[in-house]
Amino acid sequence: MATGKKLVIVESPTKMKSIQGYLGDDYEVLSSVGHIRDLASKKDIPADKKTAYGKYSIDIDNDFDPYYVVNDRKTKTVAELKRALKNADEVLLATDEDREGEAIAWHLLEVLKPKVPVRRMVFHEITKDAIRAAVEDTRELDLALVDAQETRRLLDRLYGWDVSPVLWRKVGSGREGAALSAGRVQSAATRMVVDRERERMAFISAAYWDVQALALTKSSPEPDEASFTTRLARVDGAALARGTDFDDRGALKKVVVVLDEAKARTLAAAIEGVGEASVTALESKPGTRSPKPPFTTSTLQQESGRKLSMSAKHAMSVAQRLYEKGFITYMRTDSTALSTQAITAAREQAVSLYGEKAVPLNPRVYRSKSKNAQEAHEAIRPSGEQFRTPASVSGELDRDEQRMYDLIWKRTVASQMADAKYETTTVTLTVDAPVDGAVQRAEFTASGTVYTFKGFLEAYEEGRDEKRSDADKADDQSLPILAIGDTLRLKEVEPKGHATTPKPRYTEASLVKALEEKGIGRPSTFASIIDVILDRGYVTKRGQALVPSWLAFSVVRLLEEHFADLVDYDFTAALEDDLDAIARGEQQRTAWLREFYFGSDTQPGLRNIVENLGEIDARELNATPISATTTLRFGKYGPYLDIIDPENADAPPRRVNIPEDLAPDELTPEKAQELIDAPVAGNRVLGENPETGKLVVVKDGRFGPYVEETEPEDPTAVDEATGEVLAAPQAQEPASGTKKKATKKDAAPKPRTASLFKSMSVDTIDLETALRLLDLPRTVGVDPESEEPITAQNGRYGPYLKKGTDSRTLDSEQLIFDVTLDQALAIYALPKYGARRASSALKEFENDPVSGKPIKLKDGRFGPYVTDGETNATIPRGEVAMDITFERAVELIAEKRAKGPAPKRTPARKAATTRKAPAKK
Repeated sequence: MATGKKLVIVESPTKMKSIQGYLGDDYEVLSSVGHIRDLASKKDIPADKKTAYGKYSIDIDNDFDPYYVVNDRKTKTVAELKRALKNADEVLLATDEDREGEAIAWHLLEVLKPKVPVRRMVFHEITKDAIRAAVEDTRELDLALVDAQETRRLLDRLYGWDVSPVLWRKVGSGREGAALSAGRVQSAATRMVVDRERERMAFISAAYWDVQALALTKSSPEPDEASFTTRLARVDGAALARGTDFDDRGALKKVVVVLDEAKARTLAAAIEGVGEASVTALESKPGTRSPKPPFTTSTLQQESGRKLSMSAKHAMSVAQRLYEKGFITYMRTDSTALSTQAITAAREQAVSLYGEKAVPLNPRVYRSKSKNAQEAHEAIRPSGEQFRTPASVSGELDRDEQRMYDLIWKRTVASQMADAKYETTTVTLTVDAPVDGAVQRAEFTASGTVYTFKGFLEAYEEGRDEKRSDADKADDQSLPILAIGDTLRLKEVEPKGHATTPKPRYTEASLVKALEEKGIGRPSTFASIIDVILDRGYVTKRGQALVPSWLAFSVVRLLEEHFADLVDYDFTAALEDDLDAIARGEQQRTAWLREFYFGSDTQPGLRNIVENLGEIDARELNATPISATTTLRFGKYGPYLDIIDPENADAPPRRVNIPEDLAPDELTPEKAQELIDAPVAGNRVLGENPETGKLVVVKDGRFGPYVEETEPEDPTAVDEATGEVLAAPQAQEPASGTKKKATKKDAAPKPRTASLFKSMSVDTIDLETALRLLDLPRTVGVDPESEEPITAQNGRYGPYLKKGTDSRTLDSEQLIFDVTLDQALAIYALPKYGARRASSALKEFENDPVSGKPIKLKDGRFGPYVTDGETNATIPRGEVAMDITFERAVELIAEKRAKGPAPKRTPARKAATTRKAPAKK
């Protein structure tokens, strides 16, 4: 029997408590915890549907009909929603108002099949007024948005599942290659990072010199506020070269004077000798600066990277928490528009904090430059009709939330403030200096900017992607009051050498900006795109900079040569425009997918491209020439140099590993030769094991340095001078007809190996230490009570003791050699790690809304985690454990609970017959 309650379904469990409180007991608020179903994996497709849906879970011959299944991790969630539906007389689908949210609402409708009325409830902020208004002002499900999301999902499945296998076969295989993938947006983003590195590799630096001096008024005895920095701009009327006068190949783009070091030093000495300069020109220009519009998803990610050093993923996570707590409006938006109440709130706060003159006479109205922006949405701003100041909410937010709220608040308030007004003054100083018997006229210039009215700068100034140059910093200086004809003293006249630099690598902030400018992807997906290319190993981070790997070079080269359209920036942007047209109801999903996949008269489709690839030379694809005899190759275990002996072309090439921290643009021919000429650190014979008579060799392998025992009869030659192990001669194949099939019995036993400790080096390790490593695990002694041996060894998670099935962590690797039996017994006498932590918590929270049990933050063996006693959820990397809030803890536990317990691995039974080789995938 219905209770008269209305069932409200939201996406995130952290919204449930707030919305439930706003709506009261007549409503039951539950969460879907994101999508409840997705395209099926191959194993989940029933046998009778394999023919139609087997390859992609999409019936491409039947209007691209998708086959969806409820995720195994969501069966409990669906069951809970169906239970609540039985007691409801109405359903309000309150998922986010974007394509994903609309699609989630549609999937809920398809799975739950409610017999009661259904309404679509949308809101931009989680405040009492907004939620109550949303309940009263509902709408129908927007099927055009659902079509756009579904088209994107099908497009990405078709693209990824057709192109990724080509990468596996031609770029990588096995463990490394399995991680490779291609994607509509991730491939274009990877190409952008690679293209920037290619520009840096092709860049030729140009050197140029100028002269810098400190100018002082006559009345100023020492450098003080009346002094300012000047730079040499012209010599005998000809302009001096600056960095912007050179192109990327080091050539001049226009006619200017280029000083070398000798000329610059000579000129500087002559000017120093004169010691004075006269003011020959003064020019003052007024200017204004306008504030930037409020944040969109993209600009918030960019500014969070610049000012808060947050990754795009971290920034979106923090913004999500602020939204769900009711502090900001919805954080996935392309719009820069503000509602009337937001404009009023921003202007009122600006006036109260900075005075009546802080705002212009008329409110500022912003329109998005993006043609696909949804103007019905607002920009990201503080929620409510009156903004809470950052100081007033400091006790309610963690550190990252506080910093981001402060950023959003400042940007929103500043967006409604008055223009900043300034005046820039440029002064020219002239000095006639005798050089080599002739007089040269040197002209110095200096600029200073003074703000006459700070306007919006009182509240906020946007950050920059690139570091400021010395010239930019010099513009901030203040100039004293000067007049034409004044004579100034020159001190500290110094020649300055400069070199042009290539374009900086992308940071997450600048890559997000570039993707948006090119129209590639949606701002709401930028964080996940960057996360994917980092996870795939296509890009690594060096500080804030994104550095492409050689793997990315191989992947991009294959895509450019064989899937040119799919990584073309304009083509990728056009796909995004088409998806937006579908969202607006201007284009049909099925017709668009058919043309993309099967092609048209003017454009080949994806299927045609994949089926007509032709031969792809994997060896050539993974090769980059460095010099006439040296080629960089990317193999199964990473990049290496292939060196050919020009005097012996038939000899096998020599291989040299490349340091992992060497960026592609740093591998110049000179650096390659340095690596080739360097003494071999690994493959060094340490000596002979006196017990076995085998040679002990230290090597530097793909997964780090290690030591290995080799048989004395091994035909490996050793250089007596260096101890370097030389290449073994090739074994001769048996004569035709005499080749014997190898059996397991014939296989040679694997040599003993052992990894070096982190504190050890291939250059300094000795035979004694190597033998101790090879003898691990080390038996420490026998427990007198259990009579079980105790061993010390190194494992995946570091050094530890083991007694039967009971293991205990050691504090350092050195203890593997040094720990005594008494010390080991003392460690085992202590409570086990989990028992020590079970009763202690780093932090305690309120009860979990689902289990009803208190949530605690604890420190475990593998790092900090939150738990309600039933479900443990690890704190993600990049988040500070002590900054975790109750809402974030609830979210983490809900996500882990939705995934369900990890499946237990059961050992396979031993078969009596010979095991068959697994079928190739």
